Amino acid sequence: MTDKLKLIGHQAPPFCVPSDFVYSRCFMKTQPTSYPRGKVKILLLENPADSAVEEFRSHGYTKVKRLPGALPEEELIDAVKGVHILGIRSKTKITEAVLEAADKLLAVGCFCIGTNQVDLGAATREGVAVFNAPYSNTRSVAELVIGLFVMLIRRISDKNIAAHGGIWEKDAAGSYELRGKRLGIIGYGNIGSQVSVLAEAMGLDVHYYDIATKLPHGNATPSRSLKDLLNGSDIVTLHVPSDETTRWMINEKTLGEIKKGAILVNYSRGDVVDLKALKKRLKSGYLSGAAIDVFPEEPKKKGDRFDCDLRGLSNVILTPHIGGSTQEAQVSIGLDAAAKLLKYLEFGTTTGSHTVPQVNLPPQAGTHRILHIHRNIPGVLSQINTELSDEGINIVGQYLSTNPEIGYVILDIDSELSKKAFEILKRTEGTIKIRMVY
Repeated sequence: MTDKLKLIGHQAPPFCVPSDFVYSRCFMKTQPTSYPRGKVKILLLENPADSAVEEFRSHGYTKVKRLPGALPEEELIDAVKGVHILGIRSKTKITEAVLEAADKLLAVGCFCIGTNQVDLGAATREGVAVFNAPYSNTRSVAELVIGLFVMLIRRISDKNIAAHGGIWEKDAAGSYELRGKRLGIIGYGNIGSQVSVLAEAMGLDVHYYDIATKLPHGNATPSRSLKDLLNGSDIVTLHVPSDETTRWMINEKTLGEIKKGAILVNYSRGDVVDLKALKKRLKSGYLSGAAIDVFPEEPKKKGDRFDCDLRGLSNVILTPHIGGSTQEAQVSIGLDAAAKLLKYLEFGTTTGSHTVPQVNLPPQAGTHRILHIHRNIPGVLSQINTELSDEGINIVGQYLSTNPEIGYVILDIDSELSKKAFEILKRTEGTIKIRMVY
């Protein structure tokens, strides 16, 4: 891929950080930036919460455009031209072609917990920081999952359908308490561990399986293998990402390893459960129920037709990818993702980035800050330091971090020499992006 040098805001006004600097929202709102806030273009797709828009505007970013849905690739390629910050949720696909067309793009904010809708490899090569909000909706998902356990084990779905049909189906057949049942959690991350805590409070015997060693919460017990977990669980719930290790992990074979009469819940990713195989197990009575929120193919927008192999089964609860869709979660996600994007815009902070190496350097008094993203080739930092030194330019603060593809360095330079330093950095071998923040 041909490297593209992208320059934004290379003329900085005089600026001095007080010695008792506090990294605060107030400071972020009032400090001058080299590129005027009013010219920064922010495009938000899929209608993220008002909290995100308000956060940007409260910091002086007035060119915020919000669209209600996702855009197909062809339209998105046109829409991203001239955009500095792109905000998306789960439906928008950020492909290599989109990133190639994004001539001024600095960062992508995923206003959701995942980043699998973004080509992270291409974003890394382009020097585009990608952030998400991995913790903001964990409680919303966990609460709903616990509710589904109750609904399924009490066979509420069947009784609800009967009552709506005018049938009074009052009996206890096939209806059980959660207390004392064994719960198997696949994936003991942010959501899985929250489910664990709530489930234990409901009296469930909690077991979990994760490919990484995880500290158990409360009295939860780790399982040695997926098979061991499935064999003994009355309820199985999935909380895993979508990757090569999890894709179709619940299939014809593993479904047969689940305890007969068990319940399966998938509120993680749509490609971890084989729905055709699951349908067979449900129709045969081998599994007593299931709740599914995510699907291999999902409609593009609200109101579109939804097709699924499990439609029409009374012992299945189907929801339209709403596991984390509460008002509280959306506000929290909006604030979390927007805060990360603002810190990157105004300080170059990449904490939480999945692409640009993570760096957080506090500002230094009496300096201008330059951000430099380059291909990870030997000698770049040495070249930068040598050339700056030869020109008598003092580096007040510096931090470099790399990943296998790129390197990222933040430099705080004496303010009177910052323009000269910028020109030196611009011509450094392997430069992908350079930006003067203030």
